[in-house]
Amino acid sequence: MLTAEVFFDGLFTTPRLDHPEGVAVHPDGSVWCGGEAGQIFRIDSAGEGVEQVASTGGFVLGIAFDAAGTALFICDIAHPGVFRLDLASGRVELFADGADGHRFVNPNYPVFDSTGALYVSDSRQLDRPGPAVYRFDPDGTGQVWDERPMAFANGLAMAPDESSLYVVESFLPGVSRVRVLPDGSAGERDLVVELPGTVPDGIGFGPDGLLYVACYEPSQVLRLGPAGVEVVVHDPTAHVLCHPTNIAFRGTTAFLANLGRWHISRFELP
Repeated sequence: MLTAEVFFDGLFTTPRLDHPEGVAVHPDGSVWCGGEAGQIFRIDSAGEGVEQVASTGGFVLGIAFDAAGTALFICDIAHPGVFRLDLASGRVELFADGADGHRFVNPNYPVFDSTGALYVSDSRQLDRPGPAVYRFDPDGTGQVWDERPMAFANGLAMAPDESSLYVVESFLPGVSRVRVLPDGSAGERDLVVELPGTVPDGIGFGPDGLLYVACYEPSQVLRLGPAGVEVVVHDPTAHVLCHPTNIAFRGTTAFLANLGRWHISRFELP
């Protein structure tokens, strides 16, 4: 089992990290995260300083950079929508609040494919089933990509070969996979793994090509490998890892947002 450590402790900094859920790595190596009052924070690549870059004024969930690293796309639950932060101007504007006549209920996580298309999960509510995944072109034109209900669609990860989109179903609990058909539409959906006794939240493919799952409960990270599911990092005290949500990689370093505390954690892959 690997050991996690605190990458940046934002409890006593100015500004203070505010229960981050989303985390993303910019091409320049800096680590970005959100806050529960809509803040967007930038932590320098060495983990030595933080600045608040912008705010949606809401509650930030998942975040993702476009391929060029010129814009950050932000899921916000308080103002249900996906916002776009232009890094050059610092301007934040609404990118989408739904598609095909459906409004977002709980837009949770964004992920891009290599064509620049943006996929967004909508966790919705268990008693209000509806479309689970949306897809948007770079110009903002959107559609319901997978209308089949899920058990709280959460983190997303595009397969390295882009043949499938992996989706966390937090209250299944487990991870599902939706085939991406040649025309870009959603195909067959199948269950990749069930994770009883956990609440999976965020996922990401590591540099080893394996899928890593950050669990809100218990505070741990799992890896799906040829031998099955293994625990990579676990914190029974919920201090270094405290309800980790989203996960992002910079080379062999994994960064984790901790919704239960005020810091970003990391661990190194061998």
